[in-house]
Amino acid sequence: MNKIAAVLLMSLGALLAGCGKNDSAQQAAPAAVTRIVVGLDDNFPPMGFRDEKNTLVGFDIDMAREAAKRMGVEVEFKPIDWSAKEAELSGQRVDALWNGLTITPERKQNIAFTAPYMENHQIVVVSAKSAIKTKADLAGKVVGAQEGSSAVDAVKKEDAVFKSFKEFKTFGDNVTALMDLSTGRLEAVVVDEVVGRYYVAKKPAEYAVLDENFGTEDYGVGVRKDDTALQGRLDKALADMKQDGTAGKIATQWFGKNIVK
Repeated sequence: MNKIAAVLLMSLGALLAGCGKNDSAQQAAPAAVTRIVVGLDDNFPPMGFRDEKNTLVGFDIDMAREAAKRMGVEVEFKPIDWSAKEAELSGQRVDALWNGLTITPERKQNIAFTAPYMENHQIVVVSAKSAIKTKADLAGKVVGAQEGSSAVDAVKKEDAVFKSFKEFKTFGDNVTALMDLSTGRLEAVVVDEVVGRYYVAKKPAEYAVLDENFGTEDYGVGVRKDDTALQGRLDKALADMKQDGTAGKIATQWFGKNIVK
């Protein structure tokens, strides 16, 4: 083989190798995200629930729609078993958890959170006629909360109070727990303030809220820990919504005032 032929063969080989690398790089490039699936408890008013027409509505629904619009993506809402929310997220059946999700050290081990967008308390709701006025009065009483909610964690952190209960029951959703309170099967319900206040306002003659609560917490949007791109885009969208007043307007529509953090 003469020198000219050898040089030509080497050049052709390098060209083909280069094309192969470019093809691989193109195949490996991730597709642009055009849709996100938001997992939620669809019986968690006023954050996310179904109205009389069975349409999903709520504060977090409106917030998620606005954020998705700013991110240039479509949003799909997927009702899930809230007690299995981390499995739904890690199994990639949903891309985000956005439904009054409390930021806790335990959850941070498995979930990445956006910056907090709302401050919440775990309040105690009792019957309007109840003699229960303080957490100490819960001794010997049957108390309920939603299974898998931060209310359960908040109550258990106050060990002495928790151990004083006659019984601690958990429910699939807060609505069922409050129904049991109304019928006398429960004597108190520990619930997110945004939810509890919503129901108390609807039936002020039926429910009362104790002055004491089980602590303050922050709400955030949860994503997979390796999905830093989505986390960053959500953070920016939420920050912009707070800055231009859109988040405050959505909050006012649902709560009568701007309670966005």
